[in-house]
Amino acid sequence: MSRQFTLITFFILILFPACNERSEYVFNEGFDHATTYHVTYESPKGKDLHEGITETMKKVDHSLSTYDPNTTISRVNQNRDTILDDCFLTVYRKAMEISEITGGAFDITVAPMVNAWGFGFKNKENVTTELIDSLKQLVGYTKIKLEDGKIIKQHPGTMLDCNALAEGYMCDLVGDYLETQGCRNYMIEIGGEILAKGKNPKGEYWRIGISKPDDGNFGNQKLEAIIQLKEKALATSGNYRNFYVEGGKKYAHTIDPKTGYPVQHSLLSATVLADSCMTADAFATAFMVLGLEVSVELADSRSDVEVYFVYADENGHYKSYVSDGFKPFLVKEYE
Repeated sequence: MSRQFTLITFFILILFPACNERSEYVFNEGFDHATTYHVTYESPKGKDLHEGITETMKKVDHSLSTYDPNTTISRVNQNRDTILDDCFLTVYRKAMEISEITGGAFDITVAPMVNAWGFGFKNKENVTTELIDSLKQLVGYTKIKLEDGKIIKQHPGTMLDCNALAEGYMCDLVGDYLETQGCRNYMIEIGGEILAKGKNPKGEYWRIGISKPDDGNFGNQKLEAIIQLKEKALATSGNYRNFYVEGGKKYAHTIDPKTGYPVQHSLLSATVLADSCMTADAFATAFMVLGLEVSVELADSRSDVEVYFVYADENGHYKSYVSDGFKPFLVKEYE
């Protein structure tokens, strides 16, 4: 009996490590969808999941990239027959939802205006009042609808651009993929949009920096605040990076769909927390269109988003507005 017990114990000791191989944190990075990405995750058995991550990202590209003439969205823009895939439908429905909530401040039909100002997928045009008036006839989320599996447009010149949701949606899909692979601790960053679950290799919640809205280059960027991201997605939109100066005037990339012109107001950046990165991404864009006062009112009326706004006061000094639900995530604010 003693020898049998010893043998059983020996086999248990041999088998246990084989069934409990240690997980490892893996880091992947690269360039996709015209932007960079960084993904850190605790992988069961230390398996590198980079191939699956890139395949997931390509799925979104093949549906929503406006730079490829054969994607789903490009075919819709060209008024060609196409089968609307799951990626397109998911993003389209979210876009229409946020458009309704924000009264059209968020609008995926703004593409012709974005293109005209040189921030889209076509060359910049000579912007005149007449051009803007003509583009207003094409822009407006109420001018399109989904019917019998097709996008119906009031005007064939209407074009869609999902860039304000695509990177957030990509983060969500990569997160879903990692979950199917048994990953419970991960941080996904694609083009500045972030989804984090669990904890980092140090056993702490993931820490994320919010940049000051300066016009300087990325290498010299300073931090406005640091937050701990606990089971949330984060997206930031701002006019301090993507802009150009022409005729002594600064033109930022956020275009108001109603006026057709780049926004001009005190709100410099909008950081949004939400359960899904696509939702955070869309609201961040909408808030930059709406401006500070309306955005504060809208954010305070909703339980699904929390916000950190950076704005300039009447003297040009940076100020911040932090919603009550955002404050528990805040680790540090800088002067």
